[in-house]
Parts: sequence; C-alpha cells; structure tokens
Amino acid sequence: MISSENIIFKDIYGFDGCSLAKSEKRGDWHSTKSLLEKGSDWIINEIKASELRGRGGAGFPTGLKWSFMPKVKNKPHYIVINADESEPGTCKDREIMRNEPHKLIEGTLLAGFAMQANHGFIYIRGEFVEEAKVLDKAILEAYKKGYLGKNACNSGFSFDITLHRGAGAYICGEETALLESLEGKKGQPRLKPPYPANVGLYGCPTTVANVETVAVVPTILRRGASWFSSLGNKNNTGTKLFCISGHVNSPCVVEEEMGISLKELLEKHAGGVIGGWDNLLAVIPGGASTPLIPADICSTVNMDFDSLKNEGSGLGTAGVIVMDKSTDIIKAIWRLSKFYKHESCGQCTPCREGTGWVMRSMEKLIEGNADVIDIDALKNVCDQIEGHTICGLGDAAAWPVQGLIKHFRPEIEKRIDNYKNINLKAAE
Repeated sequence: MISSENIIFKDIYGFDGCSLAKSEKRGDWHSTKSLLEKGSDWIINEIKASELRGRGGAGFPTGLKWSFMPKVKNKPHYIVINADESEPGTCKDREIMRNEPHKLIEGTLLAGFAMQANHGFIYIRGEFVEEAKVLDKAILEAYKKGYLGKNACNSGFSFDITLHRGAGAYICGEETALLESLEGKKGQPRLKPPYPANVGLYGCPTTVANVETVAVVPTILRRGASWFSSLGNKNNTGTKLFCISGHVNSPCVVEEEMGISLKELLEKHAGGVIGGWDNLLAVIPGGASTPLIPADICSTVNMDFDSLKNEGSGLGTAGVIVMDKSTDIIKAIWRLSKFYKHESCGQCTPCREGTGWVMRSMEKLIEGNADVIDIDALKNVCDQIEGHTICGLGDAAAWPVQGLIKHFRPEIEKRIDNYKNINLKAAE
C-alpha cells in the first residue's frame, strides 16, 4: 500500500479546493521557472529516466513519445491533451480536472516546453460540464498570475492553452479522430503513417497526451526520476489512479502504487467484493475494452501493464469493473458489444459490419438461442475484426467477447443446452 508522502494527487476527492491559492499550498506551480530553465532536453531525459508510461490505455513510454517530435522547428508545434474520457468504467481524468486542474495546466506547460510547442489544446468531453467550468476558471487564474501567456512563469517562453469542448463521441478518444474533430471535421481516425508527431493538428507536429500522464509530470520533475522509478516494478513504475466500480462495497477512485495485487486493491480501498471474495465471478481490469479475467486469476494477478498482459488482458485505463456471481456474464459482455456497435464511426468495413454482427450474435447467446458451432463462428469474426481496422475500436469491440469465450465457454454452452431442453419439453 502506498505511503502518504508518495501520493501525487493530494486532493483527488476535492475536500480542500481547486483554486490557484489552494493548489499552490499543495505544491503546484512551485519553482516552475527553475524547471523550465533546465531546458527541454533535461525534461525529456528526466521523463525517460522515470520510466513513466502513458496512462491513457496503451502504456507507451512517455519520454520516448515526446522525443519523436522534430528537433528542427519548421512549423508550429502543438500539444493536445486528450480529456475525452469515454471508456466505460473509467472515471479518473474527470477527477483530476474537477479537483486538481492546476496539475494538468502546469504539466501541459512543461510538456509543451519540452516539445517546443507554444500552444496547447485541452479537448474535453462535452458531457463534462462542471469539469469544463473548473478548468476554464483555472486557466484564467494561471493567465492572471503570469503562469501562462507571452512570458510564462517569467521564463521567456510563450505558452497558451485553449480549452475545446467535444460533442460526446467515443471515437474522438482516438488521437487522430480527436485531431480531426479539433480541426472542425467529422471525428474519424486517420491512416498512419504519417503519425501526429510529423503531421498532426493543422498539418503540424503534434503530440497527443492523456490527462493523468501530463498531470504527474511536474511532481516527477520536482522530486526526481529516481523517486518515481523507485515505486512499482521495473518497466511499470510510479503511482496510478485506479477507478473501481461494480460489485464492491465502496466504489472509488484511488491512487496506488503500480504492481499492487488486484485482491489487495479491492479489499483495502473498495471494501471488498459484495458477499466476500468467494462471491467474485470476474473482473474487467482496465476499462471496458480489456478482456475480463476470472476469479482464480484475480486472486494472484498484479495491477500493472506486464502482469495483466501475461494473463491475456491489460491495464488499459485501470478502470476496474468488478462482477460478482449475481452477474449474467453473457448479458454483461453483450451490453459492451452494443456500446461498441453504437460508437463505431463506420469508416472500416470489419468494424462497421463486424460490431453489429457480434452484437446480434451475443444477443442470441443471452437466451442460448444458438448452436455450439456459433461460438466458434463468433470467435472467428472477432479474430477477423481484431487488428484489421485503422484505429483500436475494432480491437476494443473484439477483446471482451474473446475474453468471454476463453474463460466462460462452458457457461455459454450450458445456456445453449438449457434453451434446447426447454424448447424440447415445450414441443413434447
């Protein structure tokens, strides 16, 4: 369990207040000028040394991603913050924006400086009405204090932030679809290459970063890369915000050390599974798009990128969805299939046609109105969707169903047999 001195988000529950004065008391904007004076190369190397990995889902090394930006500045550089938190089961970024907005703003400034970007955009989900108000107020406070603008923090570096509200499309959480939306076009993913680091917003070099990833940067730079990398495990360092929902006694968002066991995370912070640990059926560990893991794996798995990958799932956004034995597991996964079918932008044939087909097949399996051979057909379609689309939505739609078939095939077959027996008795 993490010690209080290692917690980065001191007021994630909003008990203290999110004003600039309160944020400064918690250590935000402390010696920001001195951090900027150390230079962009120092910031990128420090983030590389900390082994910080992206907190938006993919877990790509942050310092390495920042280093992809061109060193020679022939065009304007941009940093875009992906605050379009749309993944079902994920509710961490909105807590940062609502309760600790200055961490995000300061982190955006430092990240922008590191990549020679003089303008940052925060693309916030349209439904986050209160969060947008808080963030807008915080940005104005930072401008008024001289932390943003022509001479940010008296460093001689000019940096502006624009808050842009989206319209609630899940697909705009994908970085290139987000850029399309930000340019005023339909939010559909772009083909890659070219990658945003070369051709991004308005055709200029751009880095898209997650809210939590950027918000932890100021603390890392102040306390040092060695401090951050000492937490967690090799290649899975630092602290992480976990969003715990579902069948637990106390759903919550909590900051913990990477690599904490799933069982400890649920029992120490979420009050345990309703009805006790033996009542656990399965857990979706990283937001709705990651494959579920059954109770036997949940007892031993650690919450980090590599441990969950080894179990055939992923940490993703760390949106932990807990399901006890009262759950109709087939119906639960069908509900996710319905979501991805609805949110598909329709640009790629495997996703446009496949997500609808998967949803309808899953709907039949809820009652068991299918044959055992249909399970293999469903898996085959999911395999054809996965990895054959421009963006990751196709993968996101396939993985929950693949996880269900992998771990709960006997339950699906039982449902089919029961349906046949009921109809046979009715016929007799």
